[in-house]
Amino acid sequence: MTPHDEPSQPEDPPAAPAHGGLQALRLQIDAVDRELLALLNRRARLALDVGEIKKHEGSVVFRPEREAQVIDGLKSVNPGPLQSTSVAPIWREIMSACRALETPTRVAYLGPAGTFSEEAALGFFGSSITRLPCASIDEVMHAATSGAADFGVVPVENSTEGVVARSLDLFLTTPLFIIGETSLVVRQNLLRKVDRLDGIQAVCAHPQALAQCHRWLSHHLPDVERRPVSSNAEGARLAAADPTLAGIASERAGREYGLHVVAPAIQDDPHNRTRFAIVTHPQRHPAPKASGHDCTSLVVSVTNRPGAVHDMLVPLKTHGVSMSRFESRPARSGQWEYYFYIDVQGHPDEPHVEAALRELRGACAFFKVLGTYPIDVH
Repeated sequence: MTPHDEPSQPEDPPAAPAHGGLQALRLQIDAVDRELLALLNRRARLALDVGEIKKHEGSVVFRPEREAQVIDGLKSVNPGPLQSTSVAPIWREIMSACRALETPTRVAYLGPAGTFSEEAALGFFGSSITRLPCASIDEVMHAATSGAADFGVVPVENSTEGVVARSLDLFLTTPLFIIGETSLVVRQNLLRKVDRLDGIQAVCAHPQALAQCHRWLSHHLPDVERRPVSSNAEGARLAAADPTLAGIASERAGREYGLHVVAPAIQDDPHNRTRFAIVTHPQRHPAPKASGHDCTSLVVSVTNRPGAVHDMLVPLKTHGVSMSRFESRPARSGQWEYYFYIDVQGHPDEPHVEAALRELRGACAFFKVLGTYPIDVH
């Protein structure tokens, strides 16, 4: 037998963990959890002290720019192995729980339970909020305007279907302004009380969701009615009450209403995202201060003359201000006039942004700052 013919030896069993096995590691994790709980309560007591100072000064509890700076600072010093993308949702929940000790944060959004708008609200504010689901975007805006809610969460843009026109139109007619934004990967699922495709008489969903799933519906359910409803969660609620109906909504909505996911991820664009604006009334909440990575949203119009739109954009180029969004909406005046919705990078407290906006205002027949707010650049 040559050396090459020697029988292979069995592999050594995997080495046991260095700290005495699984049970020992679990005991260490339990000890760390208790340390974390003690530290979280210490943080909560400090937050209560901060709340007393804010109450004495008359300042607001929620400062989005401060929370953005806290999260950015933690990401920059994160040593791992915890991923930096996990830092933000963990600390938003911590800050949400501490904020709730000072005062409840009332947040209005397009309901009922299980909508993407609710998911966006929880992702931005954390789960320690008072939830105010509304039947329409108009009701969300009304709740934030009247004071029934401290903040409203409204969809403004989808990567497949474009802008949410109703939200943009309401920005013109309400005093609300934007203090934050968040976006979600929108995964649309066909939901039903019974786990099969046959026998569906109608698919109920928000018009945007029906449009986002047009190709799938045309291929798999070509003869089935597409029934627009006020929200995807409302479609899920209807499907839960009638086995001949199906809804298009999130898995979370399916769990909320006890439905089967008959077909997952049926949206036409696998990278489908929706962007949401966080709005509030300026009398109840000040505009966020500069955080270092901010967006300023505007709505403007210009007189209908040759070169007017070009002249409107010149101040941005002159002062080196980048434009990240440009949308138009008809002014409904019957004169072929338009409002332009513009997002620019930066904060009006920055000299070059302030100078650009001042000159831009002078070039416009109508000019309104919709809000300045921190954005997540990571």
